[in-house]
Amino acid sequence: MNNLKYSRTQASKGTQRRNIISIFRDLAKYHFTFPFKMSPWFMRSIRLLLILLIVTACRESKPYLKISGSDTMVQLGQILSKVYSEANPDEKVSIQGGGSGTGIAALLNGSTDIASASREMKPKEWDQAKAKNLDIKEYVMALDALAVVVHPSNKVSKLTIKQLSDIYAGKVTNWKEVGGDDREILVISRENNSGTHVYFKEHVLRQGKEAKKDDANPDPLAKLEFGSKVTYGVSSQAIADQVKTNPAAIGYFGMGWITKDTKAVEVSKDGKAFFAPTAENTSNKKYPIARGLQMYLSTASGEKGQKFIDFVMSPAGQKVVKSQDFVPVK
Repeated sequence: MNNLKYSRTQASKGTQRRNIISIFRDLAKYHFTFPFKMSPWFMRSIRLLLILLIVTACRESKPYLKISGSDTMVQLGQILSKVYSEANPDEKVSIQGGGSGTGIAALLNGSTDIASASREMKPKEWDQAKAKNLDIKEYVMALDALAVVVHPSNKVSKLTIKQLSDIYAGKVTNWKEVGGDDREILVISRENNSGTHVYFKEHVLRQGKEAKKDDANPDPLAKLEFGSKVTYGVSSQAIADQVKTNPAAIGYFGMGWITKDTKAVEVSKDGKAFFAPTAENTSNKKYPIARGLQMYLSTASGEKGQKFIDFVMSPAGQKVVKSQDFVPVK
């Protein structure tokens, strides 16, 4: 049966190719006028060229492994895919950003194989996956410190979680209120489709407070929103570009985006011990704004997706994680 099916398929493809060749031949013969008479050699050459083009077009190209999601993880993903493809020349990987929410949505609608996310999938997203009979696996592939950055000329070098919450809620609006110059603060956040935005909102703006369904009197912090004057950057790079050129700006992004053009402030949870966003402080859990970086794999992607995940979690993959200033988990 298998041989019969194969033969029929091949015969069908052969028929399609002959039909296409016939069409091109007829077009060349009847629908194009040349200022000279075509020789038999010229016609044979045209036919051969058409056959080569058709055979090339009919070949099945090996699909790319598609990864989309977190902007924090774009550069890391690009380096991982480069190293992976060098070791596996036949395996090609496409990396796209757009935000964690965008990547997870793409995973749920089947337009990507792996979603990279700087936040965990929400319960409603897991419910959507279940409703679609999708088998999704979660892999924490690195740890990341969420760095709060200011212009290098800014005198402020330390801030508490509460001070950051007040700044982003619009309660503190001038740098002099937290030890800086008399200058209005330009507050910059990531957009709400970003996992970094979600994490910052939950753990910094709302200081870890959650609103419970049955709680008649929830903590006011649990419903706190960003201030009306907050501006939003479409990516970590966009925030970095604004902060490095504006002495009044404050923003946040993954520690892999820190450069000499921006200054990362030390952060404290209790106002006593302050810590910088470094790999060491993230690994030993001293830095208070640290999180896991996830990759969500749809098993519908088949062997190609699992093979890439296995590489990411291997010693070679974790070495790449460390080289990009993230904290390996193995």
